[in-house]
Amino acid sequence: MRKLSNALPSAKRGERFDAWWARQGSWVEEPNQRRGGVSGVKILQQDDPHQPILYCKRQTGHLYHSLRHPLGRPTILREHQAYQSFLGLGITVPQVVYCAARKQRGQWQALLVTEALSEGFTSLDRWYENTPAYELDAPAHHAILRELGTTLARLHLSRWQHGCCYPKHLFVRTQPPESENVRIEIALLDLEKSRRRWRVRDAARHDLGQLWRHRGPMREVDWNVLLEAHDRALASASSGA
Repeated sequence: MRKLSNALPSAKRGERFDAWWARQGSWVEEPNQRRGGVSGVKILQQDDPHQPILYCKRQTGHLYHSLRHPLGRPTILREHQAYQSFLGLGITVPQVVYCAARKQRGQWQALLVTEALSEGFTSLDRWYENTPAYELDAPAHHAILRELGTTLARLHLSRWQHGCCYPKHLFVRTQPPESENVRIEIALLDLEKSRRRWRVRDAARHDLGQLWRHRGPMREVDWNVLLEAHDRALASASSGA
């Protein structure tokens, strides 16, 4: 992840914020009101088609409150912290290009600009839509579910909770896609509600319960494959293996 510099003079930082705030694009998540503010996501126009697609989350207000920040702090800053932490755990997340927040006339404004995931990633719900029924029992299918369960366990072992653990936010990629011995990658998106929990089991219970309720076309046999891999990873870490 590129490190965001705080060495720029405040005027320069302000100019950079203004430039990103003014960037044109089309809404992929229309601005909606919640958390005492407004939040939306744009896909930004790029002059060079060879440059990666950029998504810009922009917020006015939209705060979370905690013991450390009782007066409120932009949720984007918490999301950026989660991106950094997940990356440190070896979990693939979108590349952060820019993140900053400021108070303008007493009201918070915040920006988070990220690159689109690399080509080949598809969300878990789309993956199910595009997988023929006869392939659902193939070893490669179960291998992807096991990798997803292991990735979530790695997150939970660090007491991180995704917080929005829906199939549309869990992405998978296999390389090469036509080979039997594929390399499987998992990526996690939409970390706005991610936070640390006091106990591993609390983080796991929340995310797995959320994923079970919103699993969509995931069959019970598939769920059991994922859950077994998750539980095995937790048990292995507990035993020191």
